[in-house]
Amino acid sequence: MLKIGEYQRLRIYEESDFGLYLEDSNDPEDVLLPNNYVTDEMKIGDEVNVLVYLDTKERLVATTEKALLTTGQFGYLTVFNTTSIGAFVDWGVQKHLLVPFSNQSHEMIAGQSYCVYMYVDEKTERLIGSTKIDHHLVDDVDGTLQTGAEVSLLVYQRSELGFKVVVNNAFKGLIYNSDIPPHVNIGDTLKGYVKPVRDDGKLDISLSPIGHQSIEPTAAKILEKIKASGGAMPFNDKSKPDEIFKTFGLSKKMFKKSIGNLYRQRLISIGPEGIKL
Repeated sequence: MLKIGEYQRLRIYEESDFGLYLEDSNDPEDVLLPNNYVTDEMKIGDEVNVLVYLDTKERLVATTEKALLTTGQFGYLTVFNTTSIGAFVDWGVQKHLLVPFSNQSHEMIAGQSYCVYMYVDEKTERLIGSTKIDHHLVDDVDGTLQTGAEVSLLVYQRSELGFKVVVNNAFKGLIYNSDIPPHVNIGDTLKGYVKPVRDDGKLDISLSPIGHQSIEPTAAKILEKIKASGGAMPFNDKSKPDEIFKTFGLSKKMFKKSIGNLYRQRLISIGPEGIKL
């Protein structure tokens, strides 16, 4: 079945003056791959990977261009121009994507870039975009993602608490200000990790691995020694440098830095008696 806005492998079954006609064995409708996308290697019977959409005359057409997103996906796109019906954004395909005024969270300006969701309009069967990102995301993960899971992120909005992100192209997530390095901007695609899922099912995201995976090597070494010693050791930031070096092979400065790292991650407690899990 021909799927608008998605890549699919279709078979070349006929040549014409305008290009090659492609078909899906499960769909009686064919689609034209125009001459400007045809290569010398293509021949009758071959399968080609193409994206299908409606052209300006509402005809199905195929392209081998590399789109920046496909149906049901989010992307960071630049406005090519604005008209009386909305903004047209460049999504990597010759025909620009319309974001109608009704689908704009704020007025879009030519030359500027925005996070856009693309979908097929049920009435026209055309691809359209929306910058109302929240409307197309799920609030509650409902057990889909577990604490520590690695996820893909698209940063789409700044809030008072931090950056809102699209998580795995489906869920709403938030990176708090305290967890954001200075180089992160709207439109960035990142790798993140799920923090403990809140009672309301919403996602808080860290850009560093959760739990033991994020521990630097020296801190991990200390943690393993604590575990091997039954969960506690008589060392803290008051311990003598030579005792620390004899046990851990670390300077006192590095030892203090490492146990501070473990303490901030709530992996150990530090007290007068020493450190313990």
